[in-house]
Amino acid sequence: MLGAPTRPGEKGAEMTARHYCARTQDGYHLDDPSHVALVVLIDELNHVDNTFMTVQPDGAGAGWRASVSLRRDETYEIVFQDDSGRAREAVTLTASDAVANTLSRWLAARVPDVTR
Repeated sequence: MLGAPTRPGEKGAEMTARHYCARTQDGYHLDDPSHVALVVLIDELNHVDNTFMTVQPDGAGAGWRASVSLRRDETYEIVFQDDSGRAREAVTLTASDAVANTLSRWLAARVPDVTR
């Protein structure tokens, strides 16, 4: 299951963040992207110079992150990582909106005011 919300301090609780950002391989940075902005960033991935993007908390000591990669077969792979940097789960999807939906649900468990 993708990041079921838990209470802070509870065993297995996810680290929460107040703000997060998205960064693309080609250098674009966006603070607190909305669902629509995530779709646009995902749609702009390509096989030349922008093959992946990451979403993580702003600031030092990020306890989690997700990366979205455009695969050669034109599908998207999302890899969710914890503070150790190890992959916790990977999901492959075919549509940018489905990727953004998955990211938005996952972010909602980590960023208190993500309701977009």
